[in-house]
Amino acid sequence: MSALKILLVDDDETIRGMYDDIFKKEGFEVFEAIDGVDGLDKATKNIPDVIFTGIVMPTMDGFQLMEALKKNVVTSNIPVVISSHLGREEDQKKARELGAKEFFVRGLYTPHEIIDKIRALFKADEYKLKFNVVEMDAKKIISDMQFSENFKCSKCGSELILSMKPVGAKKNEFVAKFICPECGIV
Repeated sequence: MSALKILLVDDDETIRGMYDDIFKKEGFEVFEAIDGVDGLDKATKNIPDVIFTGIVMPTMDGFQLMEALKKNVVTSNIPVVISSHLGREEDQKKARELGAKEFFVRGLYTPHEIIDKIRALFKADEYKLKFNVVEMDAKKIISDMQFSENFKCSKCGSELILSMKPVGAKKNEFVAKFICPECGIV
């Protein structure tokens, strides 16, 4: 497998340089961008495998970058990982809503942990699917499993999803469970 291409987007040159060194030492091909506008331009031209971005930046912040990436068919499926110096719950919630694959608070994770989580994004060891509550045997499953009729999490009210993990080498059999994407409750 070729090296994963990662785009680092942060206005702090020290942070970018630190992560550039870390990712290169781990075999990543690294591109850098100084803000969201530069990041969007480089993501469109270089099509990275993953984007590692801060939130607070001039011109275009990390959230605006994510919104712009989703609007472009070329960049809409690139996984985005947030790196923030703040761990505010509202930022984490907004990142999840915009589709961030991971949210790291700087200083709470070692570089090794960050590398492992980013690499894990590219392992097909779990699939998450939306479940259509009105098609085929959906009503029966909802009834049999005693879920609420609207198929929402009893704790936070989010729509449940189906999590599937392959079993065996062929990966054509699965273990599946319904989970809440927000609070992780089964």
